[in-house]
Order: sequence, then structure tokens, then C-alpha cells
Amino acid sequence: MPFVLLDPAMLAGDPLDAEEALLARAGSGDAVAHIWTAPVSLSVPRSYQRYPALADARASFARRGCPVWQRLSGGGLVPQGPGIVNLSLAYPVRAPMGALADTVYLHLCGILADALQTLGVLTHHQAVNGSFCDGRFNLAWGPGNDARKIAGTAQYWRRAPQPADERDTPLYAVLAHAVLLIDADPVEINERANAFEALIGSGRRYQEMKAVTVAQALAYECFEIPADLHARVCDALAARLARASLPETG
Repeated sequence: MPFVLLDPAMLAGDPLDAEEALLARAGSGDAVAHIWTAPVSLSVPRSYQRYPALADARASFARRGCPVWQRLSGGGLVPQGPGIVNLSLAYPVRAPMGALADTVYLHLCGILADALQTLGVLTHHQAVNGSFCDGRFNLAWGPGNDARKIAGTAQYWRRAPQPADERDTPLYAVLAHAVLLIDADPVEINERANAFEALIGSGRRYQEMKAVTVAQALAYECFEIPADLHARVCDALAARLARASLPETG
């Protein structure tokens, strides 16, 4: 089943509304992809509701022109804004809850890595301690302990309706999401993230040198940075999605 690339204008607005729309498509049996950008903002998982200062912190940041969205998937705080591209995939999976979590992550990382390789940026997945929303399936650039996070990933599973005679193997709608740093300012996005974490008293602090953008990776490799880098990255993702299939579930 190929992915259908959606028009970003169809899902503009609150990212949570977009996630719900993608999951609805997946629950009905479709495989859809969404390449999108967001204004200056932050995204936090619902687990951040445990911080008593969350509502006041969100209101404070909203007054500064930086809304803080709550998303369905787990993980940690994620900065959004100019110079950052999001890739969301949603598709049906017939398997027990979370049984194919690693497969979903590897499939998403593979699409990102293949697209970036066509631009001259070689990446791999690994944890990057000190980066925002760290996890085993970050997409990273650079070797070993010197690796920097270039993209973060997350996923969310929701049980999909199905006929009673097919419920022996449950059907889920899966949302797999990536946040890719194109040419954002790593200093600014980390300062913004750290300011919010400080305001809610989470104790988390992120390091600017643990993140890298596509533009920085190209510069480090002595490649010329094209003026239309953002468009080229989006085109590379779209081209890779055009030949992508669903992850192997067997």
C-alpha cells in the first residue's frame, strides 16, 4: 500500500486536530503522509500535565507569541517554528498494541535517512544524551559520542474499529512522527525549550551542541548550502515517500 501525500493546507491549524484527522484516515484503512511546518511554538506530550505550573507556563508563552501545543505521542518537549519540517505518517497495523514499535521507528528513520542522503547528509539512529526529546530512535549525524540530533521521532497507537469476526488480531491506527531540523537556529530553539522547562520546574535542560541542522551538516561536510534548502528537503522527502511502502509486519 503506497502512502498518499496530503496537501498541507488540508490540515492547517492546531496540530492536535491534524493528528486526529490522520488517525481517522488510518483507522479507515488508508496510509497517508503529511509534510508540514508550524509557526514558532512548542509541543509537549500529555504527560506534562503532571506539572502544576503547566497551565500558567502555557499562558505565559502564548502571550509571547509562542503557543504550547499538547500532542498525542509521548516523549518530551519539542520546539517548532521556521527552519523545522515535520513528517507525519499514519497507517493501519494489524498487530498487538505496540508490538511493532521498533519496526515503526526504523521505517520512519529509514525514510528520513534515505531522503537526507540524496542531499549529501549521512545519518543513523541513536540516542543523543542532552538533546531535546531524546530517545533511541533519534536520527543523528556524526559518529558515536560526537553524534548530534538532526531529527526526533515519536509514535502513537489507537485501536481502530473492526468487525467482531476479525478481532482475534487487533487493528490499530498508527501515527509516526518526525521533527527535522533544516536551518533553524539551534541556540534559539534550545533557549526557548529550556525557558519553558524552567518555568514548569521540570529540571530538564538541553544542550545546543547536541543538535545539528541539515544546513550545518552540509557546511561541516564542505557542501554548498542551497538557497532553497527547505524546498529541497521537502522534495526529497516527497520523492522518498512516493516509493515507500508500509513497514514489514510479518
